[in-house]
Amino acid sequence: MTADIAKLGPMLRTWRGRVSPDAAGLPSGRRRRVTGLRREDLAELAGISVDYVVRLEQGRHGTPSAQVTAALARALRLTDAERDHLYRLAGLAPPAEGEISDHIPPGLHRVLNRLGDSATAVFAADWQLIWWNRCWSALLGDPCARPRLSRNFARDTFAPAGAVPNLSHWPVTSLSQPQVEISVVSDLRRATGRFPDSTRLTGLIRDLSTDSPRFAELWASGEVGAHREDHKIVQHPVTGPIAVDCDVLTDGDDQRKVVILTAPPDTEDETKFRLAVVAGSTHTA
Repeated sequence: MTADIAKLGPMLRTWRGRVSPDAAGLPSGRRRRVTGLRREDLAELAGISVDYVVRLEQGRHGTPSAQVTAALARALRLTDAERDHLYRLAGLAPPAEGEISDHIPPGLHRVLNRLGDSATAVFAADWQLIWWNRCWSALLGDPCARPRLSRNFARDTFAPAGAVPNLSHWPVTSLSQPQVEISVVSDLRRATGRFPDSTRLTGLIRDLSTDSPRFAELWASGEVGAHREDHKIVQHPVTGPIAVDCDVLTDGDDQRKVVILTAPPDTEDETKFRLAVVAGSTHTA
């Protein structure tokens, strides 16, 4: 498929101009000359450099990768049809019908922006991290510091002993790790029923079955289910340990997972949670 670089830049500017900072979940109080997103905002939301955005919009870059294109579509709050148009302008085939989707529809974005000060992230059906808010970064560390393709909860759950986790920068302990392992495996099996032709999901299951005897054992059990909740201890470097509740909501047929971390109300953990968010916001400002 041939890219149309001449049209890609103007479309990115048009889409960027229609997304308000509030709708994108950006903090208020920034001095702005434009009503929509600035290039800096789009770069931050998509996890790419400002210079890269400038070169794309000015037609001075080749075509973005599929991963970057998906990140731009999410950051710009594109509909499915608009996302597909963006892929074609970039010279890429839109995601196949039978493949797992990394897209977040505008309606879900609106819900995410209304979740307040909870630490929230969205994972695709194969537990690939595709979106997170500032509170999530403050509580667990910024995922941008980790390779994009390694940000996968299933891979972290069944990582070899001593491996560095990719979804947190400091230790996070589950209070029911065996049940989490069972839930993640059964959730992936459920995803195979929805996405039987997904090469990405097939590759993930193959890798985990080869590298993790524990995963292989649980996969052979044949359970089908979903990961719904957990309780964790976050060893935050600023506040010390924080006990948090972890709730998982599944969004529609695409089986996206909205993971929400909150501290029990009116507790010392809630106070430390808020301090961690403030410390993280100050660090990233």
